Amino acid sequence: MSTNINDRIALPPKDAQKSNMTCHFCIVGCGYNVYKWDANKEGGRAASQNALGVDFTRQVPPMGITMTKAMTNTITDKSGKRWNIMIVPDKECVVNSGLSSTRGGKMASYMYAHDGIGKERLKNPRIFRGDQWLDTGWDNAMALYAGLTKKILDNDGPSGLFYDCFDHGGAGGGFENTWGTGKLMFSALQTPMVRIHNRPAYNSECHATRDMGVGELNNSYEDAQVADTIFCTGANPYETQSNYFLNHWVPNLSGATVDKKKKWFPGETAAAAKVIIVDPRRTATVAICEQVAGKENVLHLDIEPGSDTALFNTLFTYVVEQGWHDKAFIAKHTRGFEEAVKTNRMSLEDGAKATGIPVAKLIQAAEWAYKPKASGHRPRTFHPYEKGIIWGNDNYVIQSALVSLVLSTQNVGRRGTGVCRLGGHQEGYTRPPYPGDKKIYIDQEVINGKGLMYTLWGTNPFQTTLNAEQHRLVLSRRAKIVNEAIAKARGASVEQLIDVIYDACKNKGGMFIAAMNLYPTVISEEAHLLLPATHPGEMNLTSMNGERRLRLSEKFMDAPGSAKPDCLIAAEIANTLKAMYLRDGKPEMAKRFEGFDWKTEEDAFNDGFRRAGRPGVGPIDSQGGDTGYLATYALLRKAGNNGVQLPIKRVEGDKLIGTAMHYDDGKFDTKDGRAEFKPAPWNGLPKPVADQKAKHKYWINSGRANEVWQTAYHDQYNSFVRDRIPMAFIEMNPEDARQLGVNAGDVIEVFNDYGSTYAMAYPLKSIKAGQTFMLFGYIKGVHGDVVTNWVDRNVVPYYKGTWGSIRRVGSVDDYKQTISFKDRRYA
Repeated sequence: MSTNINDRIALPPKDAQKSNMTCHFCIVGCGYNVYKWDANKEGGRAASQNALGVDFTRQVPPMGITMTKAMTNTITDKSGKRWNIMIVPDKECVVNSGLSSTRGGKMASYMYAHDGIGKERLKNPRIFRGDQWLDTGWDNAMALYAGLTKKILDNDGPSGLFYDCFDHGGAGGGFENTWGTGKLMFSALQTPMVRIHNRPAYNSECHATRDMGVGELNNSYEDAQVADTIFCTGANPYETQSNYFLNHWVPNLSGATVDKKKKWFPGETAAAAKVIIVDPRRTATVAICEQVAGKENVLHLDIEPGSDTALFNTLFTYVVEQGWHDKAFIAKHTRGFEEAVKTNRMSLEDGAKATGIPVAKLIQAAEWAYKPKASGHRPRTFHPYEKGIIWGNDNYVIQSALVSLVLSTQNVGRRGTGVCRLGGHQEGYTRPPYPGDKKIYIDQEVINGKGLMYTLWGTNPFQTTLNAEQHRLVLSRRAKIVNEAIAKARGASVEQLIDVIYDACKNKGGMFIAAMNLYPTVISEEAHLLLPATHPGEMNLTSMNGERRLRLSEKFMDAPGSAKPDCLIAAEIANTLKAMYLRDGKPEMAKRFEGFDWKTEEDAFNDGFRRAGRPGVGPIDSQGGDTGYLATYALLRKAGNNGVQLPIKRVEGDKLIGTAMHYDDGKFDTKDGRAEFKPAPWNGLPKPVADQKAKHKYWINSGRANEVWQTAYHDQYNSFVRDRIPMAFIEMNPEDARQLGVNAGDVIEVFNDYGSTYAMAYPLKSIKAGQTFMLFGYIKGVHGDVVTNWVDRNVVPYYKGTWGSIRRVGSVDDYKQTISFKDRRYA
């Protein structure tokens, strides 16, 4: 039998190995089943002859199973044996109920095969010498990396060591890997010079909500099924949290969950949900909601860019004036209400002027979300939000205004409510406390010539930071200084090479750049050392999704070459440094690098996640909390793709019992347990942003597209995605395009005082005049190049806030002949 099956989807035989997999990608964390079997075998079409238990001898019912060629692959293990794999959505998983996304549905395709999409994966450490990348071994790579780290630590202290590191779950993160990297950076090296993968400091994207006592993931996905109203701000969940939207929002919007509402909330008015969507752009989410719920149940508030705070303050003021606020809850469980009412006060007329939304629509939104129901009960309104306000105009103030509105109506801590970020990556944070000032603006430190060594751990600031052009130019210039020095160090030993590199960095302004990643991303254009990492399936990895659901993705295949889990790379670095300090007779320094004697990723999980909060253990910041010790790999395997919602309450037999809803006891995450209202005055646009708006005609908004995952690190090698989107697209108004002489598929330049970038024109009728929407973080055409350097008090960027000019560059005939420019919106 042929081992390369192209004419059909090979079915797994009854004896195929089966394991659990949480989708690597978006925060929803859909459950999948992995089947693995000998490549020379194949299951039969009868239900009794295949591991899926599906009868393929007759037509499978609609939605009976989701199965595509992209869900299959043929891999080879280290012994040379070939295996078929199939990764299909799990119908028993409560997250997705068998639904697949365009991201998760391609996971099998992304698993390493020498002739597959992942063939460009890093397989062994690489060092840049002269003008080319050369493979090397881990011993040599560690001698160089740890040796240079030690020299900088000894001579310049930990602040000479810069890191840009993931802080999330899913691919590239997870509780094992955040702990390994965090323990190395914060406990061992003790460097404060660390930024997070998509922002230029070591900080949260939700400072205000946490300061108010409200964690940003506080309900269950099921709550979206029983909300009376969904009030969605700055998010496009159909494209970016697809199966959360399809499996939990859509049934509510269609009326399919009315019986559940009657059962959960007897005596309350129950009907199909209404939805309010706050977004300057008419998105696919708006269009689909109108199809499902009817236009009469969908309110699209197409606000002026950056005016979210004014919107929330206006609604807050109106709700209090109408007496719709929950006086008893406010008195018993909160503080600061009167000051917020005073500071945040905004009339309907002033709110309409600031947001561009007519007074009648503002009143309609308030009535849908906050006016008592016919039964006299307070409505249950769910407030999901994401990057539109997280990366919006003054992150801290926007969130303060939103959560104040939510607290005033007690739309948190009750089933069918919640004020929750929708998220990008999955979560998976367990680290020692950060050892410095969280307001260090690392990008500016790099630009200003600070730091000697920069480690980019599973990140790519070239594509995802603000003021990206200047950052990239400076880093390139500093990297080249080191390149030139290395090129001249012919015949140098590792020790001699370290001295050469150190001199180039310390005395000539250079910067040594190392990167741990799956692929040699665009960062490799400037890096000097690359270390190969693994992703889920090649290692055991735990993450939690947007409803705090913890699952174990099980290892089922070998990693390519000598690639290692990030936590074990961190351990390798720490153990190498420990040995170096012991050789130097410095036991006190060696002691800082103890505790990394891990053989597996489970060792790292047990060392961090499961030790948090235990007696005698130092402080650990963990999303698992003090009960994380209850979670073992064995129990998580038994919990399967449904896992357990954190925090864990207890273990009953072999079942983990978790937490569905936070704050249902009225106790919030503050010292006294009372939620805190925050004053949030509306101050208009920040000056650097306002200056660009005054000089340039077009608002350059940005965000994700359904078919592209993040920086396209996998997708750049996938013709399904790359052929469709060869360059970052920019949606623009057709009349604006006509005036610029731009047609669909033309290459245009976007530029302002901060930089310039190219994009592929995509005219759409739904885009307002003077507004655009550009794909964020793509491999060709970097939106961040034109984003200002402005950040809020906590160094959170305003990625959404930039204006630019546009000019036509030219035409690429291939784009116009091979790419569809039909409206991406659902009709």
